[in-house]
Amino acid sequence: AVPLVPRAGDTAAEERSVLLANRAACHLKDGACSLCVADCSRAYEALERYALAYVDYKTALQVDCSVQAAHDGVNRMTKALLEKDGVNWRQKLPPIPTVPVSAQTRWSIPSAQAPGANTPPATAPQGERDQTAAGMERARMLKEEGNELVKKGNHKKAVEKYSESLKLNKECATYTNRALCYLTLKQYKEAAQDCTEALKLDPKNVKALYRRAQALKELKDYKSSIADIKSLLKTEPKNTAALRLLQELNRA
Repeated sequence: AVPLVPRAGDTAAEERSVLLANRAACHLKDGACSLCVADCSRAYEALERYALAYVDYKTALQVDCSVQAAHDGVNRMTKALLEKDGVNWRQKLPPIPTVPVSAQTRWSIPSAQAPGANTPPATAPQGERDQTAAGMERARMLKEEGNELVKKGNHKKAVEKYSESLKLNKECATYTNRALCYLTLKQYKEAAQDCTEALKLDPKNVKALYRRAQALKELKDYKSSIADIKSLLKTEPKNTAALRLLQELNRA
């Protein structure tokens, strides 16, 4: 029923949010926690409570970083918040809760019945599993420290935090965050390299495509920059920042 509700109007938004909340309850009963969180976030989105939706999408990705709907939601909310609050939109966000490592581990392990599931070996030492979980948690904390430094305008120090995080866990969002810092510091070659690494993990990532296009523009590789923007627009054809950059590139 969700796709049948019109997107325009206050009444439609209320109906959509109720349907999403109901579907979230079904997901929760089935044990699909990441889908439950994603639907709850979309319920916020339907009511245009973009900051709360962003926080929930980010929380869902802590539970299960493979949920594409949550990645897409983060990209949509980033765009909406940028248009609504400007470049300082992150400063207005409520805090993102920390998901316990135990919850992350539980829902990130594939089901033994799932097709193609790669169940971790039963003989893996407990100490090794604990060390891996601790490393993932440390990587997440370092990334959050980097995010806080970005909010304060300390991009050079943020690069250090993101670099430490990436040594422990190569995550798409950490690469794109560090790329943003490199752009601010006018280290365009490094920014482009980080976006390339992010796109290896998520080939349609909007932030990575946009930031690499920005870096390539500064490096005067206009053809490649235009190619990235066109790829981005296939995913988000109405992305105003991308359309604006494309106009600049066509005039270059």
